[in-house]
Amino acid sequence: MNYAKLGKTGLKVSRICLGCMTYGIPERGNHPWTLDESESRPFIERALELGINFFDTANVYSDGTSEEILGRALRDFSTRDSVVIATKVHGRMRPGPNGAGLSRKAIFAEIDASLRRLGTDYVDLYQIHRWDGETPIEETLEALHDLVKAGKVRYLGASSMYAWQFCQSLYLADLHGWTRFVSMQDHLNLLSREEEREMLGLCTAEGIGVLPWSPLARGRLTRPWEDEPSTKRGETDEFGKTLYQGAEDSDRAIVKQVGLIAAARGVPRAQVALAWVLSKPVVTSPIIGASKPHHLEDAVAALEIKLTREEIAALEGPYVPHAVSGFS
Repeated sequence: MNYAKLGKTGLKVSRICLGCMTYGIPERGNHPWTLDESESRPFIERALELGINFFDTANVYSDGTSEEILGRALRDFSTRDSVVIATKVHGRMRPGPNGAGLSRKAIFAEIDASLRRLGTDYVDLYQIHRWDGETPIEETLEALHDLVKAGKVRYLGASSMYAWQFCQSLYLADLHGWTRFVSMQDHLNLLSREEEREMLGLCTAEGIGVLPWSPLARGRLTRPWEDEPSTKRGETDEFGKTLYQGAEDSDRAIVKQVGLIAAARGVPRAQVALAWVLSKPVVTSPIIGASKPHHLEDAVAALEIKLTREEIAALEGPYVPHAVSGFS
């Protein structure tokens, strides 16, 4: 396993992050494709064996049960100071006007709930899951800063938003002396490269670590275009189906190139697609999901693949602009 500093911090994380949306009680929340606790634990244990020390979840994943499963597994298979736990806040967790969002009230309630579920007294990386247009960003930033000063959070991160919103957040944090965001978790893969227009340049300039979600485009880059999804998630992930609409000819051509390069190298397609994401200097750790044993093995093996300029050009050549997706 390789490790890298997260942005300009001294925090070292594995170059692969295990995303834990896949792990949770299927009957809770809106992810019927998740693995229950007995099915989930072997993946977390194997990730640790492979040297992965970075785990990402969120309060909304399976109504909090993802955090519970992750917390228990990490206590059983590792030690708290050996791992980096990231979770997120924004989505609805309870009824009522203050049951979601990024108000001071919501943030203070949700960090305590996440800590209880995770079974820890601090979170390494606390991320705002989306932008809250109903709450002044100054209120959100000061509340997050206070969590850092209270010792409940070590570092702060953000997720999918417009570059101007992220730039405003960084500026206001600096202006007021509040803790600034050190990471950006955004949607980046060979079928969705819109973040290259502004967000990745901003992150490079500001020393922000990038943690791409869905680096394999919900599995679309891991199989021939005509093949059906090979997992229950691929069959039932309604949110995922909204991310890749239009530009079908372009996407089909990219998937074909992934297959050609994978065949020439004698490796699975997933390794080639993930190696492309890892080739971006601003990327710290792609967040991968794992519901089959080979998913973890392929992700770690991708670290050893160094694509040539010609291969990168072949992969990127067919791309055409896509609608921005994943911000809501």
